[in-house]
Amino acid sequence: MKFEKYRIILSRISATIFLFFLFTTKSYWETTHEYITFCLFFIGVILVAIASLGRMWCSMYIAGYKDKKLVTEGPYSICRNPLYFFSSIGVIGIGCSTETFTFPIVFIILFAFYYPYVIKSEEKRLKQLFGSYFEEYTKKAPTFFPKLSLLAEPKNYNVNPVIYRRHIFSALWFIWLVGIIEIIEGIREIGFLPPLWLIY
Repeated sequence: MKFEKYRIILSRISATIFLFFLFTTKSYWETTHEYITFCLFFIGVILVAIASLGRMWCSMYIAGYKDKKLVTEGPYSICRNPLYFFSSIGVIGIGCSTETFTFPIVFIILFAFYYPYVIKSEEKRLKQLFGSYFEEYTKKAPTFFPKLSLLAEPKNYNVNPVIYRRHIFSALWFIWLVGIIEIIEGIREIGFLPPLWLIY
């Protein structure tokens, strides 16, 4: 719980810094090569869509079962941390949606440094909870990058609709961020938010 608390604080600090730079900067490519900004935004939207659908898929399996049952089916059959995998895709998508190369590169670096520690911490907790069952699972499913040939889904699966509904909102925050980025862009275009500097 202590680690989770620090994690939430770090996430909020990171979000605040991101919003500050989002409000005070403008993409260099908007003034030189508009086709680059179009391509970056298009890639960003595709990645955000994949991430949101992937997180909803993961949430369907994990909602209501966290720490009660070791989920090894669906997305959890192809890798042990599919939520983080899809989150990484979403983070890169958000970066691309800013129509710069700077944000996605920074996000990739931050994710690469921070989340291996998060994954290691969570897997240590799961090992304590599920013991040898979790150890067997680690031998089958890769840690982060999915192996699609391992996909195993049941014909039926019990889902708690109340908990799943809550998870859907958190799964869609990437889409909300793209909306916020576009609103800021619109405000900037009508002259209410002049940028302080350009970034690549």
